[in-house]
Parts: sequence; structure tokens; C-alpha cells
Amino acid sequence: MSIIYILLGLTLLTVGGDFLVRGAVALSFRLRLSKMVIGMTVVSFATSAPELLVSLNAALEGSSAIAINNVVGSNIANLGLVLGLTAMVGIIVVDRSFFRFNWPVMMVFSLILYYFIQNDGFISRVEGLVLFSALLLFVLFLIRSKSETDISELDDAVLTQVSLFKLTLWLLIGGSALYFGSEFLVSGAINLAKMFKVSETVISVSVIAIGTSVPELAASLIAVVKNEKAISMGNLIGSNIFNIGTVVGLTAIITPIPVTDGAALQINLIWMLVYAAGIALLILWPKKMFVNRSKGMILFAAYIIFIYFTFTTP
Repeated sequence: MSIIYILLGLTLLTVGGDFLVRGAVALSFRLRLSKMVIGMTVVSFATSAPELLVSLNAALEGSSAIAINNVVGSNIANLGLVLGLTAMVGIIVVDRSFFRFNWPVMMVFSLILYYFIQNDGFISRVEGLVLFSALLLFVLFLIRSKSETDISELDDAVLTQVSLFKLTLWLLIGGSALYFGSEFLVSGAINLAKMFKVSETVISVSVIAIGTSVPELAASLIAVVKNEKAISMGNLIGSNIFNIGTVVGLTAIITPIPVTDGAALQINLIWMLVYAAGIALLILWPKKMFVNRSKGMILFAAYIIFIYFTFTTP
């Protein structure tokens, strides 16, 4: 029954993520936001919604290991699994703003999360408020610094002409599917962990993290196939920032998150920081400012190693 719950939850999260991304992008087109802003904010927030609902649901049910490791695992999956697979499908050209603003912000958020957890093994409401406030400042800066886009430059004519009714319907369907999907996924994951005597940390950083990263994978693959590279890269970096600022921040504001299984979480946090720092080195070497198939294979291979050690380390 646990497997059925997990599969049903993943299916609903995938469907909900797809509808939410479509609705969010259509809404952003109506607001005439630039493609980079769309990727870094609207699409990132939409694709981070599964992590938010799963983590909040888990925290409220007393499964704090799932709440925090889901975010850490999703951030690793975004750069290892999603970016790796996306780069293997098509070359991703990296804009110079990546190093001027996007990557440093992601690193700062990652380091702050690491510090909060290492400091006292607890993410308080105040710390959650700090993370969420920092996210709001990040979004405000992005919107103010990026110029508006011309509707004629947008390639997806369908999403630029969506009626307000259909847009609202997409958002409602997406939100409902994500809510029920998170309920099924968390319940199934907890029961599965008990059944196979595997820690919630292992389940959350692998199965749940991969499941909640499906919307990012779908959005990035679609973006790279449609040659919308700004949305693809921006979505992943933005999603990692949103996962920490929104998912951890809001969850901690609503209910403080105690850290359980601290040793395993510390290892996962180090993996997250290594991936965040390593992606910059990979973009600069050997050829600058793009992620090609070989670099994608390196990212993906490293992710497989991470999953292997997650399940084999006692």
C-alpha cells in the first residue's frame, strides 16, 4: 500500500507541477516579465511548490527529517539529476549574470542554511523569517533590475494568449493536485521507511527529493528543447534559492524544525554545498560559460554516487 501511495503522490505532483508551471508562466507573460525573471522567480516558485507542501506536511506531522532533507536532497537533485540530464539533451549556454548575481545568491542561501543547522541543530521561527525575508528581497531586486520583455519575443504563442479563466483553472488544478500528491507521498514514504527499516532521512533525500524535483526536470527539459536556455538555467538556480528561502523559511515560520539524524543531514549538507560550488567550476572549466553533454554526464554520475552512498552508509 505504501508503494501505491508513493506512486499516486508522485503522479499527482507531476500533474500538479505541470499545470502550475503552465499557469505561472502564462501569468508572468501577462505581467510582461523578462524570460530570466520568469525562470528565476515564477517558474522556480511553481516548481518548488511540491517541496513546500511536502516539507510543511511532514513538519506538521512531526517528521522533521523529511521536512529538511527533502529540501537538501532536492537542491542536490536539481544540480545533479536535473541539470545533468538537461545538459545531456542540449547544450546550456550560461549568461554572465550567473556569476555576477545568481550563483552568489544561491551560495549565500546555502551557507546560511548550513550555519543555522550547525549552530544549534534547530531552525527557529526567527531563522525562518530571516530566510523568507531574504528571499523577498531577492525577488524584488530581480524584478526591479530586469527589463520587461516584448511579447513578440516569446516563442510559446499558446501561453501568451491564455484566457484568464483557463489560467485560473490551471492554477487551481495544479495547486489541488500538489496538495493531495504531497499528502499521499509523505504518508507512503513514512510507511515505507518503517517497513524496510530505513531512516526517514534516506527516503526523503532520495525518493521524495527526486519526486518533488520532477517539475524542475520537466520545466528544464521543455525549456532546453524549445531553446529557452535562460528559463532552463534560471529555473534551477532560482528553485534552489526558493527551496531554502520559501520551503525552509515558511515551514520554520509556521512550525519550527528540529534537526533529527544530524550526522546524516550534515553529510547531505556538505554534498549540497559541494554541488553548489562545483557547478561554478564546471561552468568555467575547461570551456567557459556553457554546460555541454560531457559536463552533464559528470553531474549525473556524481548524483548516482551520492544516491549510492546515501543507501549504503549506515
